[in-house]
Amino acid sequence: MANTDYRALSDREIARRVGGRLRALRLRRNRSQEDLAKSAAISVGTVKALEAGRGKLGNLISLLRELDALDRLDDFLPEPPPSPLELVRRQGRVRRRASGKTGTHPTDEGSAW
Repeated sequence: MANTDYRALSDREIARRVGGRLRALRLRRNRSQEDLAKSAAISVGTVKALEAGRGKLGNLISLLRELDALDRLDDFLPEPPPSPLELVRRQGRVRRRASGKTGTHPTDEGSAW
């Protein structure tokens, strides 16, 4: 299965595709729009709007929770890796020169520089 180039699609088309996937997930879980709306404490109209590619992010999260699909958010928007500076902070280390000395290099002795 080829990956979709979402940059080539309009925002509306992407939203429509997300809505279609939400609908397909609901159907695979054998849930009606009414049942899902009731358990997620939202209206049936909101479920229909989300499946049509419209709606609010909070409502989408509620439906994903009810469909036991919140773990898919990491696939959708993965946690960024820590920065190199954060990795150093986590290790509790201070950056040091490889030679252990500051301002000199082992090959600098007798150099005309």
